[in-house]
Amino acid sequence: MKKIVFYITTALLTIFLFPAQAVAGSEDGQVTDAAIEMIDPSIKTADPSIKLMDAEEALNAESEALIDRLEEINEMDKSDLTRSEKRELRNEVREIDKALSGGGVYLSVGALILVIVLLVLLL
Repeated sequence: MKKIVFYITTALLTIFLFPAQAVAGSEDGQVTDAAIEMIDPSIKTADPSIKLMDAEEALNAESEALIDRLEEINEMDKSDLTRSEKRELRNEVREIDKALSGGGVYLSVGALILVIVLLVLLL
């Protein structure tokens, strides 16, 4: 009975802790022709970096549009807005901030001290 519980626990931990998509693209980071054809079969290209540049340009244009929207919200006269409209604007600003920041790794002071202590002890 103990072995079965151990095996089930190990299997569940392996399933939940193993990343589902370890490698999202090719090793060199370029978009392959097969990936482009999966998205749009009408596109035929020999150089996959062309589509990668277009995607980067689209990302830059989208981020510029979001920044412009933030500037519009900041310049608005919010004194005549109702409470629900102000709440909607706040939520929109938060969503735009999340989209622009992209996330990251944050370490607390305690975690940073713990890492430094471990490095000192191990090295």
